[in-house]
Amino acid sequence: MSEKIVEIKDLYVDYETDDGIVHAVNGMNLSLEKGKSLGLVGETGAGKTTTALSIMRLIPDPPGVIKKGSIMVDGKDILSMSIKEIRALRGKYVSMIFQDPMTSLNPAITVGEQIAEVLREHDRKMSKSESMKRAEEMLRTVGIAEDRIHDYAHQFSGGMRQRVVIAIALACNPQLLIADEPTTALDVTIQAQILETMKELRKKFGTSLIMITHDLGIVAEICDEVSVVYGGRVVEHGTLEDVFNNTKHPYTEGLFNSLPNINNRTAMLRPIPGLMLDPTEDPPGCPFAPRCAYATSECEKSKPPLITFSDTHYVECHRYKEPDFKLQGRD
Repeated sequence: MSEKIVEIKDLYVDYETDDGIVHAVNGMNLSLEKGKSLGLVGETGAGKTTTALSIMRLIPDPPGVIKKGSIMVDGKDILSMSIKEIRALRGKYVSMIFQDPMTSLNPAITVGEQIAEVLREHDRKMSKSESMKRAEEMLRTVGIAEDRIHDYAHQFSGGMRQRVVIAIALACNPQLLIADEPTTALDVTIQAQILETMKELRKKFGTSLIMITHDLGIVAEICDEVSVVYGGRVVEHGTLEDVFNNTKHPYTEGLFNSLPNINNRTAMLRPIPGLMLDPTEDPPGCPFAPRCAYATSECEKSKPPLITFSDTHYVECHRYKEPDFKLQGRD
């Protein structure tokens, strides 16, 4: 058995559209040990969700194409699996919480039946009554009264719908849970409750977690490790302490400087200049170079090397080839 619950190497994913080829993921490398939690952080369009869908083998084909690379889940090569094998893997070994719970739930089927359906899919011997009883237990686990098992999605609030989606995802006690911005559409109080629920359930079931978000506060709350994604690849990776207290990549520095300063409420925000890389382009140099205050001519001409600072911390940046280079520092 592999100690890595998921390991992605040199993954490339394109969307071939009438308007051109969208390079969504461009050499993604990441891994996660069993029982750990990883935050995938970056702006909209960085390739975070496409990476997650690749792990689930849910890339829409067409137009999506996994061009090359490997994805191992618990030591199994999922890119070589048949559809039948993948369906057996989903839910039982790896589950995903999608961004919008209203579009994840079937409006015509009760929430209890939707949980029970997942259970019966992975245990053909389970009776309907047994699966419904287990569905009641899962609703209780996520903080919803069991007597609501016969209600439909529209009868729940946004926060409760997200709890139902979490219950479905955890019904078969998967080894890996992928959460794609699960609290984006929720107000801050409900967001805190959902995060606390996820932390408790991870502790109870020992589930590994990949949390996709653009909110660094959520990462600090729930993750052990952080991968900062830009242009479809990881530009900085480290433990929570590495990335938050010893920031190395200019893009990561920009993300932190874009946050409000709680010690000086009159301070101006410092957004990262420019716009995200056009995904239909494939520049020869560093994808962040046009927005980077530290960029040199070399940054625009060739891909940055991988620079390692410790066993847990690395960045992709040309400037660290210079012995004395360091960032100006966060606000």
